[in-house]
Amino acid sequence: MKKFFPAAAIICVLIIIGITSCERKKDKREKPAAGIECPEFSADSAFQYVKRQTDFGPRVPNTEAHANCAAFLVAELGRFCDTVEIERFDVKAYDGTVLHSQNIIGRFAPENERRIILASHWDSRPFADHDQNEANREKPIDGANDGASGVGVLLEVARQLAARNPKIGIDIIFFDAEDYGTPSSVDLPGDWWGLGSQHWARQAAATGYNAEFGILLDMVGASDATFYHESFSAYYANDIVSKVWGTANKLGYGQYFINESAHPITDDHLYVNKYANIKMIDIIHQDKKSGTGFPRVWHTLDDNISNIDKNTLSVVGTTLLAVIENL
Repeated sequence: MKKFFPAAAIICVLIIIGITSCERKKDKREKPAAGIECPEFSADSAFQYVKRQTDFGPRVPNTEAHANCAAFLVAELGRFCDTVEIERFDVKAYDGTVLHSQNIIGRFAPENERRIILASHWDSRPFADHDQNEANREKPIDGANDGASGVGVLLEVARQLAARNPKIGIDIIFFDAEDYGTPSSVDLPGDWWGLGSQHWARQAAATGYNAEFGILLDMVGASDATFYHESFSAYYANDIVSKVWGTANKLGYGQYFINESAHPITDDHLYVNKYANIKMIDIIHQDKKSGTGFPRVWHTLDDNISNIDKNTLSVVGTTLLAVIENL
């Protein structure tokens, strides 16, 4: 994903959505509010799903690790979902490389016209262009947080949904070729990020697919995660932002889901909103004290399994299940 900083765009978004902010809660988790269902979510299982992905190695398109991980994800979704689809496509990256890619889609209740989307990207960055060590900047990253954490949460969500038999149609989408965007040293016009979601969104628009809303997960595994109202999310789907952050706060997760605005991020949800015309929000870790605006390990070799926190995985997964349960 890429941060989007044009001042005029930020001002426009913030004026339109009129986000209000409040102080971050610093206390421990509160008891869930009365009247909200709080489903079970296994942090241990989600963590193992993250680890299984990183054990393959960097999941860069056109590599053996990428192919092996794809087979694993298809098999796991097949255990839980009613149907699984593989959307194979070739797409050209910023440097002309043809990326042999696949979006992986698991569906619950495919016959149900009322649907929601849960999504994450499953590929990892081909170079650690923000690593402090210059010698590492052309090396691929494990992407434990940036990619694998969201997929790990959604695989555990799928496992829980299979046991709960949801009454709403749910599509879990693992987007490919999200993180092959231009390195920090290259300034090249064009939409070089989120290539898999761009492909999926255009196909969805062409086939008439629709959903009530979508939730994208990106970097949801750090111990100090802070999820603000990402500005594109608030612009396109402020009611869904309110629903998700409201649920999280009722569950006592206000120290993670913070009711403050943050920068717009060029991520998969942007293209789902623009091209498929489906409201989708982004639950993404932004660090307002960081020079990059993202966690310290972002696009570095330190984005590995040692920096994944089970508590954060549980917070995000439980919130998603509660949103679904209380629709």
